Amino acid sequence: MSIREHLRHGPLGFGTAPLGNMFRAIPDAEAQATVTAAWNDGIRFFDTAPFYGAGLAEGRLGEALSGRDRGSYVVATKVGRLVLDEVEEVDARDFGEKGDVFKHGRPNRIVNDYSESATLRSIEDSLKRLRTDRIDIVWVHDVAQDFYDDEWLGVFETARKGAFRALDRLRDEGVIAAWGLGVNRVEPIELLLDLQEPRPDGFLLAGRYTLLDHESALQRVMPKVATKGLVIVVGGPYSSGALVGGPNFEYAPATPAILTRVQAIKSIADRHGVTMKAAGLQFVLAHPAVAAVIPGASRPERIAEDRAALNATVPADFWRSLRQAGLVHPQAPMPLGI
Repeated sequence: MSIREHLRHGPLGFGTAPLGNMFRAIPDAEAQATVTAAWNDGIRFFDTAPFYGAGLAEGRLGEALSGRDRGSYVVATKVGRLVLDEVEEVDARDFGEKGDVFKHGRPNRIVNDYSESATLRSIEDSLKRLRTDRIDIVWVHDVAQDFYDDEWLGVFETARKGAFRALDRLRDEGVIAAWGLGVNRVEPIELLLDLQEPRPDGFLLAGRYTLLDHESALQRVMPKVATKGLVIVVGGPYSSGALVGGPNFEYAPATPAILTRVQAIKSIADRHGVTMKAAGLQFVLAHPAVAAVIPGASRPERIAEDRAALNATVPADFWRSLRQAGLVHPQAPMPLGI
């Protein structure tokens, strides 16, 4: 079964990075209430990772979904990092551009390892934290420049020989349904798409196909993904919150240029009575290669906001105005065929 078929419950999923105490310490009760709100809303696709709070997000998600019919929902998690029992100084971690994102998470030591043996161990550990007997989709996490700088190609090669081959085999054996990369950059996707082997099923691309930042992905990966019959799951559709009025873009304070762009989009949105969430979600899903979008949420009310944004009626004149103002790439597919 393909990723798109697995996401038959709809294009709106739930990104659990906030449940790992991303940016702030979230009470357990609030985390559980947020997952429950997502479930009650009809969301059945949940994306998580060991990296999110050193296993905290997976554990919270597993607790919230325990007792649910396993056949009724889809879980995606990631490999490439092992969470150890020993603890470490959280402030001393070096996680590239996400260095401070999970400083409120668990203090367990996190080790980067993309070998075959680590991949298999990571899946076993995730199964325990998630309290489930299977994982549907596995993404190889962060084999890109934002974490490994000039060393990223070497890390990618380790993953090619280890994690990629292991996941290809597990998928062919029916242990998992699908696999791909979960990254914040387009270059690793380009590189994998150019290889004859292995054979990924799709990609989780975070922050690179959004209303604020889509040109590179649009030109460099989306056409090839579509041609190969694969799919993109879009993470971070609100660009770390910048699109919807937050202070961060790419996990860091937004630059004046980004804030100016946000204000330009918002001026047009306000004129047409459109929320920025509706603009962001509906733009992303207009591309035929995109199978789902997974905004993160740490409060129950955010789920209702996302659903309302997805279902909102956005006038054609809004999309035309964005196009005319040069705020979207000329080749970007737009809702309503604009």
